[in-house]
Amino acid sequence: MSSIYTTQTLSPPVDDAVLANRAVIDSSAFAELYHRHFDRVYRYHIAHTGNVNDAQDLTAQTFIAALEGIANFRGDGSFCAWLLGIARNKMALHFRSRRSEISLANAENIPDKSPSPEENSYQKYQLTLISRALRQIKSERAEALELCIFGDLTAAEAGLILGKSEAATKMLVCRGLKDLRQKCSLLLLEEK
Repeated sequence: MSSIYTTQTLSPPVDDAVLANRAVIDSSAFAELYHRHFDRVYRYHIAHTGNVNDAQDLTAQTFIAALEGIANFRGDGSFCAWLLGIARNKMALHFRSRRSEISLANAENIPDKSPSPEENSYQKYQLTLISRALRQIKSERAEALELCIFGDLTAAEAGLILGKSEAATKMLVCRGLKDLRQKCSLLLLEEK
């Protein structure tokens, strides 16, 4: 008795830059980029706005602008950094049009897979605390944290968006984390 074994070779994942070049003429390539980077863009917007509806709207606006401008992606930096640069511009336009500070208290509505009520409450509390603390540190440091932590960019990629060197961005993140810890501690003390 003979058996036939077929082996299927899986092709390696396609690089973002290659997909971006294809996306100029192939909508399925852009769809793949969308799926790869949706979470990063959404987390970036929710960290800034603290509002699920605003974050969803801004995420959609970011991807629409990226699709419209995909031919402008040159590949000098990563696609994700280019995309978060668009997200940053959309965020700036959003805040300019509102001309008022948005409370991050609504961030507690972030959907989660299925945490227990206790876990959910604790997560909401932590997010509120971090959001409040982020608003109290220098904006440049907060932006570096949001890009690197919530946006999951490297210091070099975030530096391109911020107009800083990789080393300067790393320093902003380091100092921002120190400030964030200190502000969170103070906020916890105030609540006691």
